[in-house]
Amino acid sequence: MSNAAYYSLLNNGELTGDVIGAVLATPPIAVTGATLTCSRDVHGGRTIAINAAAGCAVTLPNATGTGSVFRFFIGTTITSNSTTIKVNNATDVISGRAYVISDGAAAVLGYATAATDDTITLNGTTLGGYAGDVIEIIDAIAGTYLVQVHTKATGSEATPFSATVS
Repeated sequence: MSNAAYYSLLNNGELTGDVIGAVLATPPIAVTGATLTCSRDVHGGRTIAINAAAGCAVTLPNATGTGSVFRFFIGTTITSNSTTIKVNNATDVISGRAYVISDGAAAVLGYATAATDDTITLNGTTLGGYAGDVIEIIDAIAGTYLVQVHTKATGSEATPFSATVS
């Protein structure tokens, strides 16, 4: 018996046939607005391209330990305001690291979250927010998101992490 997968993709996006082992890519979700409220059903496992030069306020669902992955890509450099990615309640936190390509003497900087951090801020300069930046967030355990930020920053670079949700 062959290991080849036999399947069909219908016009409505439904996959039929022997789909064991089949891997299909899903297109990125493009965001151009000022706000985005993420859900596991729509945004989990997808790449979210933020193309909002004036910034976008992103809110994550509650961290419950589902393993859901939210991957953000900055498609348009932020030129005014900021893009923020926040938890949606006063108890959830983010835990992880930011790796920053600097325009200063230090080629790469690293920042770790503090125990109470719940927000990522990208401002288009000192905190990152340039086209090509990638932020990956995983619903790791109840109350905690695991985060990795890969960004570029200029000027007096600083951590993009803070505690702002009350």
